[in-house]
Formats: sequence, structure tokens, C-alpha cells
Amino acid sequence: MERTTCCIIGGGPAGMVLGLLLARSGVEVTVLEKHGDFLRDFRGDTVHPTTLRLLDELGLTERFAELPQRRIDQARLPLGADGTFVTLADFSTLRSEFNYIAMVPQWDFLDLLADSGKQEPTFTLRMNTEATSLIRERGRVRGVRYRQSDGTTGELRATITVACDGRGSAVRDIPELDLQDFPTPMDVQWFKIPRKPDDPEGAVGKISAGRFSILIDRGDYFQCASIIGKGTDARERSRPIEKFNDQLRDFVPWLSGRRELVRDWDEVKLLHVSLDRLRKWHVPGLLCLGDAAHAMSPVGGVGINLAVQDAVAAARHLADPLRENRLRRHHVAAVQRRRWPTTVLIQGLQRTIHRNVVRRALDGTIDFGEAAKIPLPLRLATALPLFKRVPAYLLAHGALREKPPRSALR
Repeated sequence: MERTTCCIIGGGPAGMVLGLLLARSGVEVTVLEKHGDFLRDFRGDTVHPTTLRLLDELGLTERFAELPQRRIDQARLPLGADGTFVTLADFSTLRSEFNYIAMVPQWDFLDLLADSGKQEPTFTLRMNTEATSLIRERGRVRGVRYRQSDGTTGELRATITVACDGRGSAVRDIPELDLQDFPTPMDVQWFKIPRKPDDPEGAVGKISAGRFSILIDRGDYFQCASIIGKGTDARERSRPIEKFNDQLRDFVPWLSGRRELVRDWDEVKLLHVSLDRLRKWHVPGLLCLGDAAHAMSPVGGVGINLAVQDAVAAARHLADPLRENRLRRHHVAAVQRRRWPTTVLIQGLQRTIHRNVVRRALDGTIDFGEAAKIPLPLRLATALPLFKRVPAYLLAHGALREKPPRSALR
């Protein structure tokens, strides 16, 4: 029989941060990751100021600085018929040493956390190991059954199991957790296109003629998100890829005349957007964090930041009770109580944006190319620069910053 103190399902940002913090606090941790490495097509490459500060507190700033990255200082939008760029969020105005968002390949970020965890004697990362089901005995989760890539199966018993394996987590089917789903009007097509040195910098969005796109400066290319109506991806893909490129050139002026954009539809990845949350994040012996507890919309790009902050809060509440073998249910419940208001607030804002911006942008009733169709709040925000600090703060920090356990700091 294999045993650990904390079994973490999923080696994403939440799982790796939680594993590192608990291991540094002297808790025996085993992270199960079903893939053999982190080299996958991640879409969330944003590292927010709160995470940058966490890395600094953990003594990892110098190693993080060695990773390939691009800093985002501003989010901008072309407004009016002349397409003049207006800054919606200026992160450089934030009173913080980390007044920017770092765009870092997520596999590099996860490798950094894994390497740091391996320096701790109580940290174990098991790649190619998929949790297939929970071990439930006498009304309590006692660990997981797993399967390795070579077909080997086994059981890992644990004092507590933490699900950090995203919105597809099987544990979300537990009836007691009560999944609450909110309708969304959109899906997202992700792709890359080449960027020239004189192209706009930072994060650039555009809403016009019933289309909605965001281009993120990654140095020599743009990471692009094309917002499409829910369930319309199949219809989009029925067209030749060159029609897709022609539409890009017409929509984004600085791409006009460029021949090589997207080569085929295989380069366009679809994200099925969902927005939901568990009413209850825990049952005896089990806790859900990140997307496993609350799937976020890509609006604002805050999903990873919230998942990391979930992990930090969980480590602070659970580290001492786990190390001292006195974990009780109220310690686990305290994690949800701490993170629930922030989750509800951010998802409420995302639902408002879905309803009043995204849906109207897709049906053409908002057009930032026509002054008359630009929403009044946005016109006021661009006229009053002080308001630019509000979206910058929310995007950079979220509603609440969590502090890691003192025992994990370096």
C-alpha cells in the first residue's frame, strides 16, 4: 500500500504551486500528472503581478527571469473611425515592483516549479500517472486509484486529496459538490500570426462589424484570440483557410498585404468556453481548487492567477494541520470560505461582460469603429485617465491577494 499525506491530482499551475508550498512547509506531497512532460498546447501563458510577487517571496525571481518572456505593460483598443489606439489598462501605473504581466510559456513556468519542488525531500512528482478514481470508504475520500502509461495500476492513500486537474476533472461529478453552470455566448479560436517590429505592442483588442479579436504581443508573433459565437466553429472551418486570412487582413489594418498568416485549420485551436462553479468545493478527504472548483471565462485572462491564489490560500490553511497530523474538516472548509467571495465577484464581472459586451459585439450592436456605438462607460474611461487604474488593478491583482505560509518562504 502506497501512502502520502497530500495527494494532488494534476500538475498545472495550481497543483504545482500547492505542492511546492506544502513541501517547503514539511508536508509529504505527491503530485500525479497524467502526461509525460509539460510540453503541451497551453493557452494560458500569463503570469500576473501577484504570482510574480509570490515567486519573489519563494526566492525564485532570478530563475524566473531566465525564462523566455515578454512583458505586457498596457492593454489597448482602437476606437473611432480613424482607429486611434486608446489605453484601457496601464499596468505601469500600479504601485508595485511588479507592474506588468509576464507572458511566459506555461511549460517553462511549470518546469521551474517542478525543479524547485524536487529540491524538497517531501515532494514527489509522478509523471505519466493518471488518477482514474477516488478511494471512498465510510463516507470519506481516502486517496486515489491510478494508472501509469505502461498500464501499471495501483492505489495511493492520502490524508487529503486535492483535485487541481481542471474543468474536466472527474471529481466534479460527485453529487454533493453540486455543479452550477452559467450559459456563455462565445467560444474562442486561438492561433498565432507573425509580428513585425513596427506592429503595435502590448495587448491589443478590436471590436467592429460583428467581430471581436484580441492580439497579444509575444515578440516575433501575436498570440491571437478570435471570439466567435457559441457552437459556430464547425461552420467557420467549412471555409478555405485563405478566407479566414482575408478576413484577418480586412479586420486588422496592419496585416494588410501580408501573405503568410495562418497556413491551415490545424493551426487554429478551439477553446470551448464554460463558466461554472461548484457550490461546495470539498467533501471529507477531498478539496477542489482552480478550474476544478470554478471554470473561468477567458475574459480578462485571470483564470491562472485565480487558480494560483487558490493554491496559496489552501497552503496557508492546510500546511500546519497536515504537518502536525491534526487536519479537520473546518480547516478544509476555511479554504472555500476564503476564496468564495473573490470567485463570485470575478465570475459576476465576467457574466456582465458576456452579456453587455461580448454578446452585443458578436451581433453588431457594439462597434468600436463607430463613435455612436461605443458604450458610454468606455467613452468616460478613455476621457478620464484615472479610471484606467481600475481595470489595471483588477487584471493584475484580482480582488484579493493571498499570502503563502511563512514556512514556505525563502
